[in-house]
Amino acid sequence: MLKINRKVEYALMALKFMASKPAGNLTSAREICEHFNVPFDTTAKVLQTMNTRGLLNSVKGIRGGYHLEKSLDEITYMQLERMVEGKEEGQFCHNSKGEVCELYTNCNIADPLEQLNKKLNAYLESLSLKELLFDDKDPIEFGERMEV
Repeated sequence: MLKINRKVEYALMALKFMASKPAGNLTSAREICEHFNVPFDTTAKVLQTMNTRGLLNSVKGIRGGYHLEKSLDEITYMQLERMVEGKEEGQFCHNSKGEVCELYTNCNIADPLEQLNKKLNAYLESLSLKELLFDDKDPIEFGERMEV
C-alpha cells in the first residue's frame, strides 16, 4: 500500500480546495486550516514550499493569500511529493539512513518488490494532480458542489 506523508496530504487538500475556486480567488493558510481542521504551522510551510517552487503564487497583505500558478494537469503526483518532501526517490530496501535492510541478502522478494516499486513510481510519475484530484472533471464544476 502506498503511504502518503502528512505534508503531501495537506498539499493535496489545499490544491484541490484552491482549484475548486474561480480563477484569481485567493486562499489563505488560515482558511485551509479552519476548513479542514489541520495544523496551521505545517500547512503554512507546505504552502510556502509550493510557492517557492512555482506551483502557487502568493499575494501579501491583509487580504492576501495564495492562488494556483500552474494548472494541476501540468504537475504529477511524484513531482508534488518530491517538492513537498524535499527529497528525491530513495532506493528500495534501504532505510532512511541509506542502509540496506538487514534481511536483504536472504530475501526472496526483494526483486519482485523492486519491480512493483518501479511500476508504481512510473504510474505516479504520469498521474497528473488534476486526474488524481478531480478524476478528469472540471475543478470549478466540482467546487460548485463543494461546501466552501
